[in-house]
Amino acid sequence: MVFIYRFFPVYYTPLMFIRCYEQVAEGEPVHINHKWVSIDRMSMYMPIAVISSEDNRFMLHNGFDFKAIQQAAIDNEMGRKRRGASTISQQTAKNVFLWPQSSWVRKGFEVYFTFLIEHLWGKQRIMEVYLNSIEMGDGIYGVQAVAKAHFGCSAKELKRGECALIAASLPNPLIFNSGEPSRYMRKRQHHIERVMRYIPHFPMN
Repeated sequence: MVFIYRFFPVYYTPLMFIRCYEQVAEGEPVHINHKWVSIDRMSMYMPIAVISSEDNRFMLHNGFDFKAIQQAAIDNEMGRKRRGASTISQQTAKNVFLWPQSSWVRKGFEVYFTFLIEHLWGKQRIMEVYLNSIEMGDGIYGVQAVAKAHFGCSAKELKRGECALIAASLPNPLIFNSGEPSRYMRKRQHHIERVMRYIPHFPMN
């Protein structure tokens, strides 16, 4: 599947099926809003926004940011606010091949799939799959779907600030709605936009 997804779109992920099951269990109609688009049909600001928000060293590491892992361990040990250290590559491996609930078993598989996609896909393909498969709202998956649902435009037409706002929702898109941003989200948006100034241009083709 890793080899196949190097060339073909990822139309469905395990999380999509899990969310459908949850919708049925809660008596809600099943809804999946997802449309695959190639990375050259996305706003040039979208990859930079998620790198600024989720993984500043995405272009430098080999799938695992050991500096972030070390800092997270120190922060957690000292009782500071808990922080994650998952890279965009790890999140992509989890989204496409695994399940969301954290466990040592899943973490082990996550390491395995992260290693594979880093070596078989490369950074551009990882980013393309990530931006197409990540959950971005209730039943919304991928940048094309969230652009249509929350901003009434295509992924290519998203503005810099809108990309930053989408990235601001990613810690928990079921709580943080990029279409109806709270004051906290606006604050995160402005922070992400500041960081974006220092992120190099991302290759889009």
